[in-house]
Amino acid sequence: MPEQVVYRGEGAIHELKGMLKRKTDGGIFIVGGSVAASGELERIWREAAVPCVLFRDFSPNPRYEEAMRAVRLFQETGCDMIVGMGGGSAIDVAKCVKLFCSTADGTPDPRQDSEGNSRHPEQKPHADDVRLIAIPTTAGTGSEATRFAVVYDNGNKQSICHDSILPDTVILDGSFLKGLPDYQKRATLLDALCQAVESMWSIHSTEMSRGLAGKAIFSILSNWNGYLAGEEWRNQRVLEAAYLSGKAIHLTQTTAAHAMSYKMTSLFGIAHGHAVALCLPHVWEYLYLHRDACTDPRGAGHLSRVLQELSESFGGRSAAEGSQRFLSLLEEMEMYERRPITSGQLTLLTESVNPVRIKNTPVFLSGEALEGMYRRVFVVDGTVK
Repeated sequence: MPEQVVYRGEGAIHELKGMLKRKTDGGIFIVGGSVAASGELERIWREAAVPCVLFRDFSPNPRYEEAMRAVRLFQETGCDMIVGMGGGSAIDVAKCVKLFCSTADGTPDPRQDSEGNSRHPEQKPHADDVRLIAIPTTAGTGSEATRFAVVYDNGNKQSICHDSILPDTVILDGSFLKGLPDYQKRATLLDALCQAVESMWSIHSTEMSRGLAGKAIFSILSNWNGYLAGEEWRNQRVLEAAYLSGKAIHLTQTTAAHAMSYKMTSLFGIAHGHAVALCLPHVWEYLYLHRDACTDPRGAGHLSRVLQELSESFGGRSAAEGSQRFLSLLEEMEMYERRPITSGQLTLLTESVNPVRIKNTPVFLSGEALEGMYRRVFVVDGTVK
């Protein structure tokens, strides 16, 4: 597979103008929100002198039927290049278009079973010449660096994974982070940080992935305060850090904190990155307390060393301090909360966790363990634990 082409720095978006001007066939299918339709971008689309179709009809956590509308519109308009511009939702929808635009019967279905297999195995993706360009406008999801996408089907998160949806070209232009809403900046940055942390302890981690994740963690912890305070020169740094965290999970996939978060988002409307961050310190603590039951083939010693390294990166002296250090960061960012829920909602959350996703976690997590962690995240029926 060819290596991604990445353009970096403020003003890097103008590289897109050259790419589009060199394009001679078909049209450009743009998946994005208000940023994609802004004045400067509109000029770039217009000056490209090729047909452009803008698809904006998707939710912050895109639904299956929205992704399918995008696929059908792409097929109908005869475009042959896709630009995903926005947060993870826009880029994930663009990936769905890339993967399913060439299905023979025109009725693509990305929904998968719990093992990650298509419910319609006859719909196999095949090689095509459709180019995918990703332009992230938040520092968070890392979707521009991965072969994964997420859609929600009847409120349930469904993962899509295929090598062909790794974007061919990425534009990392920190100027697009200017003016982001404060909560969105916090939630997306936490998503990137959690991805890097989970990548460190994933059973699939490698020396390369840990190097990428370690750099992402260092950069986020060094820049988050100034970034949230509006120091615009830090925008590019956190955008690059989010890209590194995406490259790390491209190699390792995420673990239990992400698996626990998805139903929290669909059930309570908690932003994805915020939901992951509320779960992560409790997963971290559980791993530390049960490290002797490590399921990673490299053993408990390896896990202990990783947890020690992670704790030190957050300013801790011992591995035992890591989870508390992360909680302290959430409090400092004013993102720590314990919402009240019912016991019925607790059961729904516990049963929603995808067993495939938690297999990447280096300690086995039973339903009882998951329920116990959710009780630490929420206040259940007025009972504080």
